[in-house]
Amino acid sequence: MREIIVKKNDAGQRLDRFVGKAVPLLPESLIQKYIRTKYIKLNGKRAQRDDRVQEGDVLQFYIRDEFFEKPQEQNSYLKVGNPRLTVVYEDENILLADKKPGVLCHSAGAWDYNTLIANIQAYLVKNGEWDPRAENSFAPALCNRIDRNTGGIVIAAKNAETLRIINEKIADREIEKYYLCAVLGRPRPESGRLENFLFKDASKNQVFVKSRPEPGAKTAVTEYRVLASRKELSLVECHLLTGRTHQIRAQMSHAGWPLLGDGKYGRERINRQYGEKRQALYSYRLVFDFKTDAGILSYLNGKSFQVQSVDFADKYFPGFTIPGAKE
Repeated sequence: MREIIVKKNDAGQRLDRFVGKAVPLLPESLIQKYIRTKYIKLNGKRAQRDDRVQEGDVLQFYIRDEFFEKPQEQNSYLKVGNPRLTVVYEDENILLADKKPGVLCHSAGAWDYNTLIANIQAYLVKNGEWDPRAENSFAPALCNRIDRNTGGIVIAAKNAETLRIINEKIADREIEKYYLCAVLGRPRPESGRLENFLFKDASKNQVFVKSRPEPGAKTAVTEYRVLASRKELSLVECHLLTGRTHQIRAQMSHAGWPLLGDGKYGRERINRQYGEKRQALYSYRLVFDFKTDAGILSYLNGKSFQVQSVDFADKYFPGFTIPGAKE
């Protein structure tokens, strides 16, 4: 028999979901069976799968020891000898990382371990902020993701309460996201609003812009303003009012200003001319704009964070400085 004491970062979870994280090699079917047949007890008593565990609760497991081994892919941070991380901001609850283009947020396979989350976890272990051996189920996690070929700010939660709050704020559109992109042409007017409908073709991993509602198409709204222009390129700030797949890339292309380097929605001849193989798109600024209670993160309300530089902005628009960046 083994026992697990529920800790602060575990509290509030359904029993079956907590067990699935704390004992990851135990199949879902056996979790339900063992709870039902009292091979898994809560505080020495029979429990229901949807019971909520609380800090200090004790779970007893009358199951084989091999189920308690940790899957190798969960320990990818151990393979990161020297964490490579650009930190935009951090405190005891949250870390904002500047993910560079080409870096994966999460692993795409067992072979690919040098991801953003692995580097963040290794960084926190190195700094003594996270002890995996002291946790039952929680590990520092990303609250948002950015495509491999796009750079920008990614939010990481250092504890379970932060993860819950940030996920709620993202879902409720209480965190504003601003992007920089380099586009072909001169947008007219220089500031405006793109509003139409996006239909996603999952088989092609591509979206199509529609001018009117139709089945499967979702409303997409982007505000934009031109920050600089040079030759045939313009540097544009985009503010997402909705968060659809490939929203900026598809809408800007549809408007006649495709992103430089975009192989899916852009112009291949121009991309080859500039030697760009990745879309010139960067999530460069976040604003915490809480409309409802944010609990332990209330101190972040109204604060804005931005990266210090963006490679394509430096390259194609010399002299441009990101607003708010330190000199």
